[in-house]
Amino acid sequence: VDLMSVKRMMEKLGAPKTHLELKRMISEVTGGVSDTISYQDFVNVMLGKRSAVLKLVMMFEGKANESNPKPSGPPPERDISSLP
Repeated sequence: VDLMSVKRMMEKLGAPKTHLELKRMISEVTGGVSDTISYQDFVNVMLGKRSAVLKLVMMFEGKANESNPKPSGPPPERDISSLP
């Protein structure tokens, strides 16, 4: 993930950042080694203990506050007339 991709993502999440803030974010993720976030770095950020990014993405997707419990047990029987 490069700088412009992170910039677009942050803008879509409603939290635009300056160029320097984005560079600092990428540097923090990569340890200052690279100007782009590798797949492994991305996974570490998404699954890490400080994963505010994952919470933002889940909230953006509308899944963070999903209150509909999943039904348990087998699904009800259906016939041809009940199909869409």
